[in-house]
Amino acid sequence: MDMMQKLAAELSLTADQVEKTVALIDEGNTIPFISRYRKEVTGGLDDTVLRKLDERLRYLRNIEARKTEVIKLITEQEKMTPELAAQIMAANTITEVDDIYRPFRPHRKTRASVARERGLEPLAEAILAQEPSYTPSLEEMAETFVNEEKGVTDADMALAGAMDIIAEDISDNAEYRKKIRFLTQRNAMLETKKAKEEDSVYAQYYDYSEPVYKVPGHRVLAINRGEKEEFLKVSVSMAPEIVLNYLFNDVIKPGKSPAKQYLTMAITDSYERLIAPSVEREIRNDLFDNACEGAIVLFSDNLRNLLMGAPLKGKTVLGFDPGYAHGCKLAVVDKTGKVLDTAVIYPTQSARRVEEAKVIMKRLITTHKVDVVAIGNGTASRESEKFVAELLHEMQVSTKYIIVSESGASVYSASQLAAEEFPEFDVMQRSAVSIARRLQDPLAELVKIDPKAIGVGQYQHDMKPARLDESLTGVVEDCVNSVGVDLNTASHSLLSYISGINAASAKNIVKYREENGEFKTRAEVLKVPRIGAKAYEQCAGFLRVPGSREVLDNTGVHPESYEAAHALLKHFGYTEEDVREGKLAGIADKIRREGAKALAEQLGVGEPTLMDIAAELEKPGRDLRDDFTPPELRADVLELTDLKPGMELTGTVRNVIDFGAFVDIGVHQDGLVHISELSDKFVKHPREVVSVGDIVKVHVLSVDVQKKRIALSMKTPKKQ
Repeated sequence: MDMMQKLAAELSLTADQVEKTVALIDEGNTIPFISRYRKEVTGGLDDTVLRKLDERLRYLRNIEARKTEVIKLITEQEKMTPELAAQIMAANTITEVDDIYRPFRPHRKTRASVARERGLEPLAEAILAQEPSYTPSLEEMAETFVNEEKGVTDADMALAGAMDIIAEDISDNAEYRKKIRFLTQRNAMLETKKAKEEDSVYAQYYDYSEPVYKVPGHRVLAINRGEKEEFLKVSVSMAPEIVLNYLFNDVIKPGKSPAKQYLTMAITDSYERLIAPSVEREIRNDLFDNACEGAIVLFSDNLRNLLMGAPLKGKTVLGFDPGYAHGCKLAVVDKTGKVLDTAVIYPTQSARRVEEAKVIMKRLITTHKVDVVAIGNGTASRESEKFVAELLHEMQVSTKYIIVSESGASVYSASQLAAEEFPEFDVMQRSAVSIARRLQDPLAELVKIDPKAIGVGQYQHDMKPARLDESLTGVVEDCVNSVGVDLNTASHSLLSYISGINAASAKNIVKYREENGEFKTRAEVLKVPRIGAKAYEQCAGFLRVPGSREVLDNTGVHPESYEAAHALLKHFGYTEEDVREGKLAGIADKIRREGAKALAEQLGVGEPTLMDIAAELEKPGRDLRDDFTPPELRADVLELTDLKPGMELTGTVRNVIDFGAFVDIGVHQDGLVHISELSDKFVKHPREVVSVGDIVKVHVLSVDVQKKRIALSMKTPKKQ
């Protein structure tokens, strides 16, 4: 099966789909561009499938490159055979290729290599021949290999050296290693013991064991961290006879032979000294790799849902960064995110300071007509929320407040990017601005922060950094491109995620904008240094210019389809002004009634492109996030001690993990809905039921005030 057929089979696609998509990737097209503007070519593959295809394509190409390298290395040793070449080409993983290459790999000095240097290979071959009888005997034969100059002082040493050679050959056998790896995966136990006499968060693993094939990913990552922090000793254990019996049956011939006792010792030594430690490392690496992949998928889902949270548009927001000794930093931002005012208050100190804080807050809220106060959920958040809630009640205004996750805000505030954006602000003032802006537009603000610092994953700091960064960057790219950006207001951080635009080009766009004023059209971006025809092709459809004289510049219609879009308007008797005024509702239905396929052919575009054009014309400048559930605003405050079992509350899902979901119910401490409490039906994984940002109804099961733990349920309450 060739690479294209293999990809098609793995991803349940047609070979034609795969071949054409791979050609697009090889031509330098980005995943967002292919997903959005090459549907006719790919058969409508979405960005998730395209990224899987791209990742798998690179992996398979790496395998092919490794096969070529191994064939070359073995050929240079003049040991290549047609059978060996066929075996290499049939391998499905890099591990299998490396197993085949193992006997030909230049070895460091080993017991077997020393024995070979001493000329003991013929003795090893004699033992492996397993003759019914030997004349002379094996022991007498071993005497002939005694050579003081070569370091063989007696027959026992010669026999030991021969067995070392046999042990290494068995260890280097690719088929044996493949079978032993399988046996270990199916029969071994992952065992953990405590490494030191003290309590820790890893106490549940102080005497733990579970079959290797059953260990869930989150447990693997927890155990690995416990081992790294030296609280745990970890091992993979299995009854050795499972593997030894397999090797005995395969290596030792039926019947009696004086060689049997030596082979038995060599096989046992091969497994215990060479194979078992190596396979244990491989098994643990596989467990880690699989756990990482599972955690990355979950992290990616959470990040996507967080970034695609509904923006709070058209609201003036007061960002409130709580604190004790250094006070609470405030920043008022207008409806466009521009900073209007800043202040510092001390509402957690003396009565005089509290009154001063009220005066400042009232002035900011009244002067700037603040719609919402966004309070960070960090240190002093509880006290700050109480202060704000009481103040708003006292003022009798319509202003609401909301608790905003400030995960990563401190990372952004201390970054070079924040210093460039707000050189006159200190770190906490920048954080207050970030808190306010992430409520107004989560996507635009959160792209400024390393995704790993946003706080919607589990064990992200234990994963492979490069693999995690690659996956999360892909998620951010997909989110940014699916929404699109305003070319005249987007930061260079946001622009850098647009298809075809890198960090340098993004900065050039912002610089051009500062020097020449707002972009008048999409096409004007071609004047920006480092934006050539290919880059423009990739990015144009994702850029928006609301004030352009070309109405399509504020839609997701790609410039390559402008002619077809204008022809479509003319066909149905619409004008560009009709588009601006939002008068094209129902054009998609008109197309379907007339016949989309025929009309698409008439206009010279594919049917998917035609329907995408229609969707954009119906809602020019639309933001798909506007259809999502908006954030919950509050006017009152709830304490942990107010919670009682049985209470029904509305909460927001803050994080989804393998064993449940954490829900913000307004008491600063998120409650856990365990996977067993997510639904009345069986749930295989929490993400089947909930996503980050979901507004859910929960019931309180229990509250541990001392440990600050809240157990929640989303099941239908049982009638008393």
